[in-house]
Amino acid sequence: MPTILITGCNRGIGFELASQYHARGDSVIGVCRASNDSLDELGIRVIDGIDVAGPEGIAALRQAVGDEPIDVLINNAGILRRDRFGELDYDEMTLQYRVNTLGPLRVTEALADNLREGSKVAIVTSRVGSIDDNGSGGNWGYRVSKTAVNMVGMNLMHELRPRGIAVALLHPGLVATEMTGNHGISPADSAHGLIERIGELTLDTSGGFWHAEGYRLPW
Repeated sequence: MPTILITGCNRGIGFELASQYHARGDSVIGVCRASNDSLDELGIRVIDGIDVAGPEGIAALRQAVGDEPIDVLINNAGILRRDRFGELDYDEMTLQYRVNTLGPLRVTEALADNLREGSKVAIVTSRVGSIDDNGSGGNWGYRVSKTAVNMVGMNLMHELRPRGIAVALLHPGLVATEMTGNHGISPADSAHGLIERIGELTLDTSGGFWHAEGYRLPW
């Protein structure tokens, strides 16, 4: 039975990922800052009280996971703060960088010894982090944090390839969650696509930037 660890699993895409992996019989570890009734009733192992943006949360996560092997590590936790040029809040931009960019790196580094040959690491990023695809501007802090996490993913690809561990950068689509004001496709449909992409991931495709629907995105 594969073990799947998912950060940011208490709502939205993360909750749907946990639910669908659990439904197919996988062993799921859900990581979040605060659990809720829906997550508690899902029947998975929950590690809450974890803030991926700082060392204290990462240390607590590492201790809670212990030596348990992880087959799929999904870095899903993220935040979006709307902003506009001329009124930029640089503290908010820094917070997005700490969560969206450094969070996946902290988690993956902390749990690297739990990964083994054949394990997979997925980072839920966004196509708004694509430089080639930026046709509108805006969302300064979020865009920059997602562009930076794409580089984190590429570096992890090089770092983990010798150990037989593949890495994917995945755009979930525009998903109807709290973060997007409930505009877009359902979290369930997005999660289904992400699970398919992770299932298809190999060392040959490691480091790719993929839409949940299955096509490559420009850098």
